[in-house]
Amino acid sequence: MCYNISAKSGKEVLKNRFGAEYEAFESTDPLYHVSGFLYPKLPVIRSDNNGLIQLCNWGLIPFWSQSEKAANDIKRGTLNAKAETIFALPSFRDSIRQKRCLVLVDGFYEWKTVGKNKYPHFIRLKNQEPFAFGGIYSDWVNKTTGEIIKTFSVITTEANPLMAEIHNTKKRMPLILNRAEEKAWINPDLSETDVKNLMKPFDEKEMEAYTISKLITQRGVSNNVPEVMNPFVYSELVA
Repeated sequence: MCYNISAKSGKEVLKNRFGAEYEAFESTDPLYHVSGFLYPKLPVIRSDNNGLIQLCNWGLIPFWSQSEKAANDIKRGTLNAKAETIFALPSFRDSIRQKRCLVLVDGFYEWKTVGKNKYPHFIRLKNQEPFAFGGIYSDWVNKTTGEIIKTFSVITTEANPLMAEIHNTKKRMPLILNRAEEKAWINPDLSETDVKNLMKPFDEKEMEAYTISKLITQRGVSNNVPEVMNPFVYSELVA
């Protein structure tokens, strides 16, 4: 699955890379590592305004959620949406048809299981540029406060060979879109068949991965620091 990401690129980098303007909001600090279970706000380009980069909360809340408690309960299970079932599940089937988005990131983290141990990896594109996960979004209105909460979910697919080796238990990976697919993904008029054709594993030849230290899971210290992304060699993994 995909629960840990890096979104460290600044506004100008993202504006130039994705050809979109930023919504008016205060500057945000770079996220070298953040967990989806903190429900962070991340930069997103949505199909309802494909020229705008907006901040949306990770953890999709369907528009039909009736209460704040229901909303908080459901978002724990909607950080990811499986490509194979997304058109069938009530939480996702409205959004996947016309409310698709690009989630702008610099990389993501996954763990490889070897025996009883898990080894963290950082995965990014070989060109080290920011890229887009394919996602879906939903706006939820808090009926008590009237606040509109913009939310999203990251879609996952079966793993490509690189990710199958790293995420070797569940063998999943986030849906990564190449540049040619990004505009298509946020076209609200795509047919169901066209959407399904875009939900495929990314080309592993364009990706790279390396092991990092266990700072990422160390308690009592911040892991949202540049050092969390540094390569680290585990002697027991060296052939």
